Amino acid sequence: MRRRLLVRALWGFAEAVVSLGVVLLLLVAHQLWWTNRLARDDAGRTVQALEREWGAPVSPSPPGPGAGLEPGAVSGPIPIPVPGPSSSAAPSDQPPSPRWDQAYAVLRIPRIGLTAPVAEGTGKGGVLDRGYVGHYTRTAQAGQAGNFALAGHRNTHGEPFRRIDRLRRGDRITVETRDAVYTYTVDQSLARTAPSDSGVIAPVPRSDITTSAGYSEPGYYLTLTTCTPEFSSRYRLVVWGKLTAMRPR
Repeated sequence: MRRRLLVRALWGFAEAVVSLGVVLLLLVAHQLWWTNRLARDDAGRTVQALEREWGAPVSPSPPGPGAGLEPGAVSGPIPIPVPGPSSSAAPSDQPPSPRWDQAYAVLRIPRIGLTAPVAEGTGKGGVLDRGYVGHYTRTAQAGQAGNFALAGHRNTHGEPFRRIDRLRRGDRITVETRDAVYTYTVDQSLARTAPSDSGVIAPVPRSDITTSAGYSEPGYYLTLTTCTPEFSSRYRLVVWGKLTAMRPR
């Protein structure tokens, strides 16, 4: 009798373990496959909608430091005065800021084959978990003096920033809006810093922890941030670029 009870108990335990394993496998599949599929489909539809709204999409420059600029582009040092203490970082004729969660730009990084919509804010539900790249709301907009700072998932939910660790100095990044196309060139990166390192998205980006990483003068910067290492949110990976070209659509 005791042996029979023991066998039943062991059998019940084994069934519970197998059931738990199946549930865990389903959760992993949901996170690693299903969320990516849904988010990428959503992000792709959003990019197409923006392009239809603006007209024909702009062909991205080829990857690498030798990529050429399209005719009519302003290249080299951007001929806009860097704002001083008494001036505003954004001209008075700048359009109003996008509303919260609104997708309003398209980010293209040819080196890693990325095309993703940029939305206002870095909330998970309305922005990042939809496969979008999120704009830190208190930073400059694309093309403005200061720091246009962005965040994106590295794993799950479309993982748009999965491969930004592969970016190298000289790689081109374009940001397309309704009115203009801005080209930034990758200049620096920071492989690991703390999530609390707010200096990396400051108007003049410079790490508060690794003080040798970043800049010391005002300019026109782009910052990409994501979690690192993969499948962890313990640290942040940062890539910086400088505005090197701009042209109206």
